[in-house]
Amino acid sequence: MKVSEIKEILDAEIICGEESLDKDVFAACGSDMMSDVLAYVKEQAVLLSGLVNPQVVRTAEMMDMQCIVFVRGKHPDESIIDLARDRGIVLLSTKHPMFASCGMLYEKGLRGGAIV
Repeated sequence: MKVSEIKEILDAEIICGEESLDKDVFAACGSDMMSDVLAYVKEQAVLLSGLVNPQVVRTAEMMDMQCIVFVRGKHPDESIIDLARDRGIVLLSTKHPMFASCGMLYEKGLRGGAIV
């Protein structure tokens, strides 16, 4: 799935990274606990979170994620946007809650990649 498809499915706003909407996404993770993302998830490409702070971008960078989707209409401040832009991470924002957003992406074929 392309990042552009995620944007469409979630009716999301592009915050930064419009030039990278053609990146491929193979799995997803929905979490507000970055320690869980680091401990239990591998080879993810998109992170859905309601947490809006620099740690989200740093976690996504460490996990080689292509995109972060902020749920529930959350929007990061300029320092977070600059951090993501510098690291080549696409930022999106959707008004949908996390559970619904994950379900919408799952319904369209995107799966999780958690270590079990």
